[in-house]
Amino acid sequence: MIPFQYITSFLLIFIGVYALIYKRNLIKLILALDIIDSGVNLLLISEGYRIAGNLPGTAPIYTGYETLKGVPMVGPLPQALVLTAIVIGVSVTALAVSLAINAYRHYGSLDIRKMRRLRG
Repeated sequence: MIPFQYITSFLLIFIGVYALIYKRNLIKLILALDIIDSGVNLLLISEGYRIAGNLPGTAPIYTGYETLKGVPMVGPLPQALVLTAIVIGVSVTALAVSLAINAYRHYGSLDIRKMRRLRG
């Protein structure tokens, strides 16, 4: 059986790609990119989680306690990569929103079809 987090992450990615293909509003396109980013981040975090038997993974912090023997640690690398990806995603979203605001001031519309017609 496929774990729920994989289904959710692929569903988020699919919804974002669908919105990128069929929507024409700049704000909706920016939101679609953000949804894709969230789906990819969830997929990476899901890949880094480890389960051994019925025992869930523990935090990637070495404590030295004997009770944690045999319990796998959750991978710290995917967590660090996703944290970096979240920061980069917020920066890209802020830049895209500022560009959309400037495009609205210049063209008077957020519809990309109208912006293409005004080229020249």
